[in-house]
Amino acid sequence: MKKNNPLQKESGILLTGAAGFIGSCLLSYLNQKGFANIYLLDDFSHPEKKQNWAGKKYKQLLNRSAYLAKELPTDIELIIHIGARTDTTLFDKKTFDNLNVDYSKFLWKQAAEQNIPFIYASSAATYGDGKLGFSDQMDIRPLQPLNPYGNSKQEFDLWALEQDKAPANWYGLKFFNVYGPNEYHKGRMASVIFHFYQQIQKEGKMRLFRSHHPEYKDGEQLRDFIYVMDVLEMIYFFMQERPPSGLYNIGTGTARTFLDLAHAVFSVLEKEPQIEFIDTPEDIRDKYQYFTEADMQKLNAVGYSSATFTLEEGVADYLKNYLSSRNYY
Repeated sequence: MKKNNPLQKESGILLTGAAGFIGSCLLSYLNQKGFANIYLLDDFSHPEKKQNWAGKKYKQLLNRSAYLAKELPTDIELIIHIGARTDTTLFDKKTFDNLNVDYSKFLWKQAAEQNIPFIYASSAATYGDGKLGFSDQMDIRPLQPLNPYGNSKQEFDLWALEQDKAPANWYGLKFFNVYGPNEYHKGRMASVIFHFYQQIQKEGKMRLFRSHHPEYKDGEQLRDFIYVMDVLEMIYFFMQERPPSGLYNIGTGTARTFLDLAHAVFSVLEKEPQIEFIDTPEDIRDKYQYFTEADMQKLNAVGYSSATFTLEEGVADYLKNYLSSRNYY
């Protein structure tokens, strides 16, 4: 495959994290685009994840633990590395080093050796408290993430930028707050929308974290919430258009409050808002981001122009078509 040619339908793709939230949604999206020659690399032992890939088209399941030290199949023309340990409340550095840093380096080197494109999941967690802004065009060396998960993503981003031998095209995608179907297995780390829906169904009300920051009122903490369907469109853009390599934000460019989100959920459910505030858990309180908003100028400048779902549109689609009937995408 030549460096800038679009991927053909028969091309081999390695997709990591295929049993997880974004990875399994991407598998379904690629199937709809006509791609089925896809190797799925993950830990497939989690019973609650099985429905994420059930019934979808792929070439082979590859167990992650068995392939961390092996060469990849020879017909692969693209690696999409979505797999990672994403628990922001976990403080075991060794786990992050293994799954988020060493695992990523192994796949990068494979892509570089085979001269094929490499797309991987970075994170908005690398921006830390946001004091330095959220530009994907800044010098990232001064960034100070707030937790080991963010540190692991920052460590790999820095490593990637320093490499002389790189894949044909490479893209580190800094995902902001992604929500959508296929996150039923994520427990505490599922999106706040998922948790809001569960709370309302059980108790008729929802709980929001109280602000512990003098500049923010309760419920007015801000996030760039992006619907997974928009994330899939952006990943596909990188697959096929091959803009200049580097780090790119994946967000909407518009921060919204948790109160906005809460009202959107109640509106879809046609219920009067019932909201109570609780203290932010102490184990994450000093690591809590009060504001995130993706600067999307870089992605727009290289030709991505599709409009994103508004928060209200995304919440409505997620709740009506997936959460309410526990459907998968």
